Amino acid sequence: MKYKFLCTPLILIFIPITFISGCANLGPTTLKSERSNYNLAVQRTNDEQLLLNLARLKYRDTPFFMEVSSVASQFTLSTSANASATLQEGVKGLFGLGGSVGMTEKPTVTYSPLQGDQFIQRVLSPLPLETITLLYHSGWSVERIFRLCFQRMNNVKNAPGASGPTPKKAPQFKEFIEAAKHLRELQSQDTLNLFFQKENGIPQIILQIAEEGKKLKPANNFARALNVEPGRDKYVITFSPKQNESDQIRVVTRSLLGILFYLSQAVEAPVQDIKAGKVTRTLKSSGETFDWRELTGELLRIKSKPNRPENATLMVFYRKTWFYIDDSDLKSKSTFSLLSQIFSLQAGKIKDNSPVLTLGVGQ
Repeated sequence: MKYKFLCTPLILIFIPITFISGCANLGPTTLKSERSNYNLAVQRTNDEQLLLNLARLKYRDTPFFMEVSSVASQFTLSTSANASATLQEGVKGLFGLGGSVGMTEKPTVTYSPLQGDQFIQRVLSPLPLETITLLYHSGWSVERIFRLCFQRMNNVKNAPGASGPTPKKAPQFKEFIEAAKHLRELQSQDTLNLFFQKENGIPQIILQIAEEGKKLKPANNFARALNVEPGRDKYVITFSPKQNESDQIRVVTRSLLGILFYLSQAVEAPVQDIKAGKVTRTLKSSGETFDWRELTGELLRIKSKPNRPENATLMVFYRKTWFYIDDSDLKSKSTFSLLSQIFSLQAGKIKDNSPVLTLGVGQ
């Protein structure tokens, strides 16, 4: 018996062509999905590293930062196709078509430790006044910025001892907070503005109060708190004030490390660690224990618990304890976001020639 079998090359070519046309959009599709995944992963791990270092500073442990220098991801696409034919008596032919598509991802992540002379310069140097002005014009609360970045304005102190390891003596800060709140009231009423300038090479922040705001109670209270002349439409914030000028406000800014130490006071260590002397116990002049929430409570609260928290926006496991920020604590989330921006502005400028660590992930 004779069988007639006709199979044109077009049938065998059909599947590869279909695969190729179907894979043409894999590149854009992959970019759309994977870019978001890497973005979320880098942002998340940066925040976790920052939170971890705040916990370290609370325990007087050494902070350390590993920055993600680069992320490279290579995708390999493989395709295969096959065709088969089975001939039976009385049937013209049964044809089978099949194929497969495979894609392999080979990401490479490069880490760079923050260290060296440039790191020391950026981390230990006082925050520039220009950076503070930039943060203000980014929409941040002037109160939040000043409380994080300034150790003092004139003779009004903002817990300067908290810019280092937790002090044993309770800090002075209440007058500074009140002064910062007066400025926040003016900002809320849209009668306050800050702008940066240099006069004879000396950096300055001009604190400008609108005509309708300079006679308001918050403006007068701010001036009296800092012992400057009330009723002025501008004040000069500088490191080097002119002598015998009633509009000059001398400031001392914190370094990036000082800000980290300051906010590490918001870490609430477990009671057993406090009793064991693993963290410093700060005392009032009366001998009572000072509660750091009096200083940082409106800015940041980093809670702790032995079990993994359920309602946390950010958490790290350190010293057998979970340290976390509650997802409903909007004030803490705002302060942490501001800290992250300050860290990026300062530490992000570092270019170090130290060895980098490159890991091929998932190869």
